[in-house]
Amino acid sequence: MNKEEKLQITKDKLIDATYQLMMETEDPLTVTSRQIAARADVKPSMINYCFESRENLIYQVFNRRFLNLMEGDNVAELIDSGRSPAEILKEIHFLVARVLVRNHQFTRAITGYILFKRDLGKESFSYPYVLRHYNGTRTEAECRLIAYELSTMMQLIIYRKDDINRDFGIDLDDDEQLRKYINMRVDLLLGG
Repeated sequence: MNKEEKLQITKDKLIDATYQLMMETEDPLTVTSRQIAARADVKPSMINYCFESRENLIYQVFNRRFLNLMEGDNVAELIDSGRSPAEILKEIHFLVARVLVRNHQFTRAITGYILFKRDLGKESFSYPYVLRHYNGTRTEAECRLIAYELSTMMQLIIYRKDDINRDFGIDLDDDEQLRKYINMRVDLLLGG
C-alpha cells in the first residue's frame, strides 16, 4: 500500500469517527480532537495533517453527509430542468437549508468555520447560477460576493432558527415556511 492510500484510509477513519461522535452527542461543540483521534485509532496530530483543523474535518464530514442526503432530491434533474437560474438557486438553497435544519447539531458545529475560516476564493455551489442570472451585467467578483452572502446568511439564520421562530414567528422546521424564507432571501439578494 502506498503513502496516498494510507493517507486516504486515515482520512476515512477520521471522517467516520467524527460522524459517529457527532451523532452520539447533544452538543457537537464538545467533541474534541482527542476524542476523534481515539475513536479513529490515530494520533491527534493526524487531524491537522489531513484536514488542517478540527473545524474543517467537521465541515468535511457534513459535506459528505450532505451530499448523500441530497442525492435523493433529484438535484441533477433540477439542474437540467431548464428552469431559470433564480429558480434553481431557490430550490438548491431550500434543499441545503432543509438538510441544515434537520441536522442542526452539524450546523452548530460548522457555522463558525463557514463564516470565519472557509476560503472565500473557492467557488460555492451558488456561484454558477448567480453568474448565469446576471448574464454579464455584474462582474465575476460581484457574483461571487452575492453567492457568498446567500450561503453565509442562510447558515447564520439556520444557526439561530429557534430565535427566528421566537422573535419573528418563522418556523424553519416547517418545510413550507422554510421554502418561503429561502425564496425571500434569494429574491432580496438577486434583486427580484
